[in-house]
Amino acid sequence: MEQHKNIVVLGSTGSIGTSVADIVRRSQGRLNIVGLAAGKNLDLLAQQIQEFSPQKVAVMTKDLADDLKGLVSDKDVKILWGKEGYNELASMPLADLVVSSMVGAAGLIPTVTAIEAGKDVALANKETLVAAGPLVMRLVEQHKVNLLPIDSEHSAIFQCLQGYRDSMVKKIILTASGGPFRTKDKDELGSITPQEAVAHPNWSMGAKISVDSSTLMNKGLEVIEARWLFSVPPEKIEVVVHPQSIIHSMVEYVDGSIIAQLGIPDMRVPISYALYWPDRMELDLPSLDLVKMGPLTFEAPQMDKFPCLALAFKALEMGGTATTVLNAANEVAVEAFLQGQIPYLKIPEIISDVLEEMGGKAMNSLDDVLQADAMARLKAQHKAGLLD
Repeated sequence: MEQHKNIVVLGSTGSIGTSVADIVRRSQGRLNIVGLAAGKNLDLLAQQIQEFSPQKVAVMTKDLADDLKGLVSDKDVKILWGKEGYNELASMPLADLVVSSMVGAAGLIPTVTAIEAGKDVALANKETLVAAGPLVMRLVEQHKVNLLPIDSEHSAIFQCLQGYRDSMVKKIILTASGGPFRTKDKDELGSITPQEAVAHPNWSMGAKISVDSSTLMNKGLEVIEARWLFSVPPEKIEVVVHPQSIIHSMVEYVDGSIIAQLGIPDMRVPISYALYWPDRMELDLPSLDLVKMGPLTFEAPQMDKFPCLALAFKALEMGGTATTVLNAANEVAVEAFLQGQIPYLKIPEIISDVLEEMGGKAMNSLDDVLQADAMARLKAQHKAGLLD
């Protein structure tokens, strides 16, 4: 990559955001951060401002913005807040690429703003395509921008598809680690604690994503993402449990050939690919030692034990805003579980009930998405006993 890229990082203090910062550090000036957005972690954001000298930053509220000003009073940086702040960052004229890694549905609007501003987007926010896939992909086409996946599985598929036409694809095979409870009996799942659910066996991730991984909802959300990102119908997407997390995903072609992307489980690989695409960045990471690795194993996902994956396929089948509803109900249920307000097995129960009640309505605008999202959250909160 000869020319340098100016990037905005939405969600700079999360696990993806800090890995992006590491890639920028290693880029020898070829990547330059011009904007940073975070939620509440002001100490880390202040450190990032000192190190990268962005022109603009955004936080969640005005109070947080005022507190941040005190921490970085020596820096010439414009401090913004709230939705307007995030949107201003996402559409910065100077930016070539916007990294979308804000957790949850909060990342949807700034990602859409970035696309409408003609920015390429490196996408780590699952909810953007889960909640509004058809809408977002229409905008991507309309504004002729690149949507580059950061998720390790979607990055793997993206890499396996390079140089091939869509018509040659027979099937996309998403691999799943199976999560920390893969070998537990179904009757053992009732007593799972939040502490157990956030301990992922292979990846270091935030609490919400770790719980999603343990319920296989994470994989369900990835199925929905893949459907839109790679324009394949749900019946052409298969999920295979691969506990070692070495094969990150595969593509089967019409002639029976399967192309797989392998590597050590390190998020800096897919992140650097998205930031440097169409080039690759030299990373000082250990090579994958296949001999030391030993056997790679595969098994079918246990849909009866982990119904969230089946619910994701069901929502896709229902169409329209059903996937928006699925995602919103899941966010509420997971948060309620993490707060100790509902047991683990109540998560899929709440999602299933809300999905059944609301179904899928036409998705013609962002308003349709936001309305379905708000209504699903309300219903899920009732079912979790959070509202009277």
